[in-house]
Amino acid sequence: MKIRYATMIVNDMEESVKFYTETLDFTLDEVFDVPGGKITLLDGDGFAGIELIEHPSYEVGIYSIGMDVEDINEEVRKLEDKGANIALKPMKTQVGYMARVIDPNGINIVLVQHTK
Repeated sequence: MKIRYATMIVNDMEESVKFYTETLDFTLDEVFDVPGGKITLLDGDGFAGIELIEHPSYEVGIYSIGMDVEDINEEVRKLEDKGANIALKPMKTQVGYMARVIDPNGINIVLVQHTK
């Protein structure tokens, strides 16, 4: 598994984007309007990026860590064997497949297998 992104819930998207782009030198990748909120994707050096979500139904803080995997079914099977809390079995998405695991502290670990 490789860490691909961290998802953070923010209360001021404009201020947050300004901080990550101007202070930390991330680059703006994509912006999505969603019902009641907004999602912004930022790219950093190397492999990892940041996903910022502004939405009134979420509390500010780290929401999830995204991991790239080669074979999502195999990874989920291994995690189940180790007793991990699988909150979402592998499902098809726009970019490939995803599953979700909850760590002991309630943090979401999202596994993503990108299709080529």
